[in-house]
Amino acid sequence: MPLKYFLPLYLFAYFGAAFFWRSFMVWKRTGVNPVVFKGSDDAHDFIGRIFKLLFALIVAVVLVYSFWPSVYLYLMPIDWLEYSWLRWLGISLLLLSLVWTVVAQAQMGESWRIGIDQKHRTNLVQRGVFSLSRNPIFLGMMVTLFGLFLVIPNALTLLTLALGVVLIQIQVRLEEEFLAKSHGDEYTEYRRRIRRWF
Repeated sequence: MPLKYFLPLYLFAYFGAAFFWRSFMVWKRTGVNPVVFKGSDDAHDFIGRIFKLLFALIVAVVLVYSFWPSVYLYLMPIDWLEYSWLRWLGISLLLLSLVWTVVAQAQMGESWRIGIDQKHRTNLVQRGVFSLSRNPIFLGMMVTLFGLFLVIPNALTLLTLALGVVLIQIQVRLEEEFLAKSHGDEYTEYRRRIRRWF
């Protein structure tokens, strides 16, 4: 399949499986909206708004690459990274990160949230890939951003990679602080045993 078709289909599958479908399933089973970013001015919701901007930027870059190649030249492609083996490595990372993220979300079950839910207490998931990484979904997201950069290396995919890593690092620390307060000693022990990333 040509790359210009693969990337839009990949994004559709990624957002559909990793965010919309899992969120719908949690809402259907619990009646709780798992998307807990609101419109306030605190740090948590500010990061949520920047995440939305980041996702919109990723979609825009992929659409420009796939359907407007003449415009893509204005995104400053990084020619010296355009090797076929790097592109194949990037595609492999994209596929691997999608599977990894979907598995991690499935293992979260009804504890899945987008953001920090201070109203509804959730279980601390420690099984499956959560026994390898405290933040497997965020790890998968960073691998996705890196894979996308390898597939279409340009100034904007480099920006989304850098911005995404910074946002994820901040969000993870906010969530870890919340989990420590919410789960106490159980989370302290889990954090002692399992590394933040891998």
